Amino acid sequence: MSKKTEKSTWTGTAALAGAAIGSAAVAAALLYASRRKERAEKPATPVADVPETD
Repeated sequence: MSKKTEKSTWTGTAALAGAAIGSAAVAAALLYASRRKERAEKPATPVADVPETD
């Protein structure tokens, strides 16, 4: 009977770790997407007073 308890404890721990990793991956993807969107919406700033070189 102790084998069943051991296995279920290990399985529960693995499931919890998997859920934590999955949540972190989703959060990172959302942050990445929002940063890309923010940069795409931001107008490009023109460079002024560029010295001409010949």
